[in-house]
Amino acid sequence: MNFKFDRNANQDFLVDSKVAIIVGYFYQDIGDKLLAAAQETLVKYGINKNNVNVFYAPGAFEIPLLAKRLAGQKIASENLYDGIVTLGAVIKGETPHDVYVCNECSKGIAEVSYQYEIPTTFGVLTTLDMDQTIGRAGGYKGNKGEEATMAMIEMLYLMKQADSQAF
Repeated sequence: MNFKFDRNANQDFLVDSKVAIIVGYFYQDIGDKLLAAAQETLVKYGINKNNVNVFYAPGAFEIPLLAKRLAGQKIASENLYDGIVTLGAVIKGETPHDVYVCNECSKGIAEVSYQYEIPTTFGVLTTLDMDQTIGRAGGYKGNKGEEATMAMIEMLYLMKQADSQAF
C-alpha cells in the first residue's frame, strides 16, 4: 500500500469532500491572501465550491473554539466536515502577547484534530514583523494558505489509506 499522496494522480481527490476554512481577520489583508490560496488549492484537487464553507474569527486566539464547534457538527452520525484549514497571522509586537496567542492557538488547533480525528491544519503565520508576514502570504516565501491546505488534503488521503489497510 502506498502511503504517499500523489499530487498528479489525485486531481479529483476532493470531489465529495466538505471542508471548512477558518480565517482570523485581525490582519484582514493577510487573511484574504491566505484564503485565496487555500481556495485555489481546494479547486485544484476537485472540490465542489459549494462544499467549502468559510468562517471568520476575530483573531488567532479565537480560531480553536470555532474549529472545535465545526469539528463537532454531524449529519446522520457522520462528521459534517472532512477537513478544516485554519488561517491567520500573529505578529510579534512590543509585548510578549504573541507567545501566548500562538501557544494557545496551535495547542487548540492540534487538540481539535486529535479529539475529532478530522485533519485540522495550522496555517496561522507566526512572524516577527510585517515583512515576514507578507513574505509568507504570497510573497518571497510562498503562501502558507496553500501549504496548510495541502497538508489537510494529504492528511485526508493518509487517513483513508490507513482505514483501508488489509492483511
